[in-house]
Amino acid sequence: MSEAWTRKEGKNPEGGLNAAGRRSYKKGTLKPPVSATQARRSPKAAARRRSFCARMGGMKKRLTSARTANDPNSRINKALRKWDC
Repeated sequence: MSEAWTRKEGKNPEGGLNAAGRRSYKKGTLKPPVSATQARRSPKAAARRRSFCARMGGMKKRLTSARTANDPNSRINKALRKWDC
């Protein structure tokens, strides 16, 4: 069977991965998303959030169809919401 991060069991319904999905990812440690309130407390977390939002915002514009970009239930839009982008 494949790793949990590639299956429904490892995905958070609100976007991104849940704890089980992050645990099953073998290449390294995955950190949970940084919200805007968490970013205010830590400059390091704020930089990570800015970087993620810049990368994923660009992906949304360039690499998704208009239908996916406008769909509130698409994985990319869920992830951007989770990060408060």
